[in-house]
Amino acid sequence: MSTVFSAFELGFQALNDAVRAATGDIEIRNSFGERFIAASATSDKRIKISGTPGNALGCYLDGAFVEVLGNAQDAVGDTMNDGEIIVHGRAGDALGYAMRGGIIYVKGDSGYRTGIHMKQYLDKRPVIVVGGGTGSFLGEYMAGGLLIVLGLGSGGKPEIGGFTGTGMHGGKIFIRCDAAPEGLPSQVACAVAAAEEVVSISEYLKRFASLFGEDANELLGSKYYVLTPNAANPYKQMYTAN
Repeated sequence: MSTVFSAFELGFQALNDAVRAATGDIEIRNSFGERFIAASATSDKRIKISGTPGNALGCYLDGAFVEVLGNAQDAVGDTMNDGEIIVHGRAGDALGYAMRGGIIYVKGDSGYRTGIHMKQYLDKRPVIVVGGGTGSFLGEYMAGGLLIVLGLGSGGKPEIGGFTGTGMHGGKIFIRCDAAPEGLPSQVACAVAAAEEVVSISEYLKRFASLFGEDANELLGSKYYVLTPNAANPYKQMYTAN
């Protein structure tokens, strides 16, 4: 049985205090832009949100499961450490900013600077899967982790915006598309993903398909381009893990 809160009635501060004190299954209804929901939430919480939560949903998340039955605003998973965030609509700018662990799935599009400053150390590998397209500066200054952009429902529009991978010096970006992205910066190397590389992301593709009712076989059988840091990039030597 879930503990139920009405976000609109409580306001963001009282709501966050209540969520922090609760454990187990938590249901938040009537969300209209309340900030910092599930901040630092740990693995003893499973949080389902109806509506549109505000900025910094799941910031510093540390193991909780968070599901949004709607859209989310900016900075979802900011500096997230562990756990899982699922958004059944679209997400705003700076999705997964400085994310260092855990997984985020977004059914639709995300905004600018998705995955900026993502980082990885040892077994802490952050993952973001975006079902639609993204805005510009995808993976900006990315230092580790994994970004997957599926381009579903793009209607012929580019799957990504400009300046993808600017300053990238770690991690990988997979883009489901038929032709190589244009205008990539010099820090990025681009190649068709080999079969074994697609296999390496198959668990995330299958999970995405099961969450949002997509065809897993179609996703697994699609063509992907993989972006990685250019081997000549001088910033790579500053990081201990990629």
